Amino acid sequence: MFYRDEKLALFIDGSNLYAAAKSLGFDIDYKLLRAEFMRRGKMLRAFYYTALLENDEYSPIRPLVDWLNYNGFTMVTKPAKEFTDSMGRRKIKGNMDIELAVDALDLAPHVDHIVIFSGDGDFRPLVESLQRKGVRVSVVSTIRSQPPMIADELRRQCDNFIELDELRDVIGRPTREVAREPNMATPDPEMVDE
Repeated sequence: MFYRDEKLALFIDGSNLYAAAKSLGFDIDYKLLRAEFMRRGKMLRAFYYTALLENDEYSPIRPLVDWLNYNGFTMVTKPAKEFTDSMGRRKIKGNMDIELAVDALDLAPHVDHIVIFSGDGDFRPLVESLQRKGVRVSVVSTIRSQPPMIADELRRQCDNFIELDELRDVIGRPTREVAREPNMATPDPEMVDE
């Protein structure tokens, strides 16, 4: 539940939200997401957290990060660390949980409601701490994926759980239909001269 006069802030765990939306089969339109939550209250800030690979010449997430940065989101990034696991597989680590938690606790005295876009159970103590400070906390994730993307303990702790799949029509990117031209290489059988 949202109240139009409450001050709110969004905290988006980028990789977690991306994975949740992908598991549901859609992409997030961040312009629509921002507009939806501005409609729900007086949005003070919208934070987006992600780790970036710095050694790659081109990162597929770079255009999104740049767009968000120019369109009203506060970007919080750090370099991702690349390592090889015990099986010899290349792994990338870039957890942003601490940064998100510190920023949420810093902003808590200035807001009435915080919306966390993540299903990570590590955020349960953060939600509990924010609630003790008098801040209402909503969590956006999904239980409709297999397995569910939200940890049960986080869902139980928050004041309001918002099912991401129910936001699909509001914040989902419209699917683009490719206009198909008639295939000119295959003539219509009725038009063929015999």
